[in-house]
Amino acid sequence: MSSDVKAARDWSRERLRVLGWTETAPQTVDAVLLTVSELVTNAHVHAHSNAQLVLTWDTRCLHVAVHDASSHLPSPRPPSTERLGGRGILLVDALADSWEARPCPYGKTVIACFRPPNTSGPGGRRA
Repeated sequence: MSSDVKAARDWSRERLRVLGWTETAPQTVDAVLLTVSELVTNAHVHAHSNAQLVLTWDTRCLHVAVHDASSHLPSPRPPSTERLGGRGILLVDALADSWEARPCPYGKTVIACFRPPNTSGPGGRRA
């Protein structure tokens, strides 16, 4: 599982580099990579499933979508000193500009949206 999470993070980092975000929006890159880690981990741990990761840039928002085979929709749980896990969706909620979970015929997709700080220049960055 940890190699899958690392591969997802590395793949995402390269896509963000191509967009120019590693130079112009490093804090947003950190938030995206942590979110990718959390959502892919959740797919493995809670859904007992492989994760399908898709990044989509629409010139306003980077959509980070992770699909898994579980139909159970996630929701933030209050932090607990008695549980080791269970904080992933709380992190996604804190890091992303918005997020949602959608049921699908064969599981669910969790989508988090990230808007980089205003920047100018080529490469799909906001002007």
